[in-house]
Amino acid sequence: MDLTTTYLGHTLANPFMPGSSPLADELDVVKRLEDAGASAIVLRSLFEEQVLAEEMATHEAVSASMYTSAEAASYFPDVEDFRFGPDAYLEHLRRVKAAVQVPVFASLNGVHPEGFLRYGRLIEEAGADGLELNVYAPIISPERTGQAVEEEVVQLVRLVKQGVNIPVAVKLSPFYSSPANLSRRLEDAGADALVIFNRFYQPDIDIEGLEVSRTLALSTSSELLLRLRWLAILRGRVGIQLAVTGGVHNVEDAIKAIMAGADVVQVVSALLQRGPEYIGQLRRGVELWLEDHEYESLSQARGSMSLDRVAEPEAYERANYLKILQGYRTSLAG
Repeated sequence: MDLTTTYLGHTLANPFMPGSSPLADELDVVKRLEDAGASAIVLRSLFEEQVLAEEMATHEAVSASMYTSAEAASYFPDVEDFRFGPDAYLEHLRRVKAAVQVPVFASLNGVHPEGFLRYGRLIEEAGADGLELNVYAPIISPERTGQAVEEEVVQLVRLVKQGVNIPVAVKLSPFYSSPANLSRRLEDAGADALVIFNRFYQPDIDIEGLEVSRTLALSTSSELLLRLRWLAILRGRVGIQLAVTGGVHNVEDAIKAIMAGADVVQVVSALLQRGPEYIGQLRRGVELWLEDHEYESLSQARGSMSLDRVAEPEAYERANYLKILQGYRTSLAG
């Protein structure tokens, strides 16, 4: 069975790779992922705050520049909490690149173009085969419009693409006002791929301690549904590659993502729960499913359930919303 796919300028043996996470922090785990069949390695993100922390004289200077209160500053992690500083990140990238035969993609997380551009170039020099831009900034100012926020993302991508020669993927959130329009504009700005979607770890409230607390919950298959919808909508409406991340836990999830339009499948939570070797089980499971259903290749299944190819495209649109709500019945009435 031909499972090959194309992503960020590389022909990959299969669509499965670890997503940006701690999975690639240790070389022995990286090797286990490759041995299990991972077609590429995605490193955890280098955060803009890490760069600022290293460049400023004290961590307090970073906190003062980013927050307006001591309470807010206490929520931001200490410099020591970061797994890799900027220099260590680049060195780790070199070591991973030397240890594996598959492509290695780095990741940058931030909001300011200057940091993305500078470290994008350094990451390219360190040998990365591609770069994932993770643009995440909660917009809390009522003065900033959605149009302005999206334009900043587009300009950032355009700047980075002009400054580096390696392929660039943009990791999106689902919270933009018009993801389809933004995706098209990112393609026009030079993006080579989109990663659908970022997962945000929302703060909680400790009602006894009267504190804002950090929470981390791994994904479940239920989170895949939002991603399936937008993969199906974007497939055929943008000409760049699509990666799915978040919610792929089993073979059925992976098949759905591919049929919706994903070129590659990034897995994190399932690998953290079951180990690096599980990526091989997913690969083998997809291969067997395709053979059992008489597909000749992965490409034959890819996008087969996208908006442009399904018999009832309204299922991805408002009609499905109306049918579900109007058709629901309860047995609560006495």
